[in-house]
Formats: sequence, C-alpha cells, structure tokens
Amino acid sequence: MEYSDDIRQALEVLRSGGVILYPTDTIWGLGCDATCAAAVKRIYAIKQRADNKQMLVLADGLPLLERYVDEVPEAAYQLMEVATTPLTLILDGAHGVAPELLGDDASLGIRITAERYSRELCARLHKPIVSTSANVSGQPAAATFADVDERIKAAVDYVASYRRDDNARRAPSSIIQVKADGSFKILRK
Repeated sequence: MEYSDDIRQALEVLRSGGVILYPTDTIWGLGCDATCAAAVKRIYAIKQRADNKQMLVLADGLPLLERYVDEVPEAAYQLMEVATTPLTLILDGAHGVAPELLGDDASLGIRITAERYSRELCARLHKPIVSTSANVSGQPAAATFADVDERIKAAVDYVASYRRDDNARRAPSSIIQVKADGSFKILRK
C-alpha cells in the first residue's frame, strides 16, 4: 500500500472515533484521537487493562503539546532539548483530552514523536494521539509488527501497513515527571 493511502485511511479511522494499530518511535502501539473518550475506553477494553492506569499521548511538536498543557515548566523544555532518545514527560495541568488519560492531579504523559508515521498522523489530525503498547495487559510489549498478538490485530479498526516488515527493536522511552516548580523525578530511564 502506498504510504499516502496508509496515512489517509488511518486518519479516517481516527477522525471517526476508531482505534488503530500503528508504529511509533518506540514500539507498535494502539492509538486513537486522545480527545475521544469512547475510543480511549475502547483501547482499555482491547488491552484488558484497568482504566486507572494512565496511557500516554503523542504530539508532533511543541505547539500541540502546549495546547493541551496549561503551563510547560522550563525544566521540561530543557529536558526535551538535551534528549537524544524518545522522552515521555508527565506534566501537570493537562486539559482537553479524554478524562481517562489524566492522572488524579490532571497530569498527562506526553511525548513529541520524531517517527515519520506517528508524527504525520498527529500533524494532520491536529490533536494528540494515544500511544500505548499493542498488547494485552501483562503481556510483553510489541516491539515489532510480528510481535503483535492476533487478538489485538483483530480488535482494531485499522492496521497500518507502514513498517510492518521492519524488525528493528527500539528502546522504550525514558519517562520523567516534571512538576510546575521545575522539580522532576525519573520514572523510567
């Protein structure tokens, strides 16, 4: 399938409140429009995961990140500037996304993706996209398309064609919680 057709079909599903299986900068993930609560709930059901466990979202750049977080601490900008590998930030004061994605303190896990496919989806949707490992809760994350359980493939509305043959294994993102006062805590290195 042509890359442009693949993106177009994935966007149609995202815009209609569906769930996709797609490659990210770290793993193969389940995704949906992060502002669509019904789609977010469906991902929890597909993963058989408790809805009190947060999922992160991807953005294509700072403007999108800044649209969904009240105030991005300076420390977060500095961490993004020096990061050489994927970096997920947990930031307070998030809004405008499905409530199921927010922590009790209105925090949101968000990562600016540099990967071509996920970046273009975010850019063209003009919204963040949920990114959670394409696996049943408790099972290993799907590093490659071949690792994705057939039950997951059957449960989604669209499976991306892009990078299906790519067997490179990428490291998971670092996760750092950054508070409004600039203090931070490394949750995963």
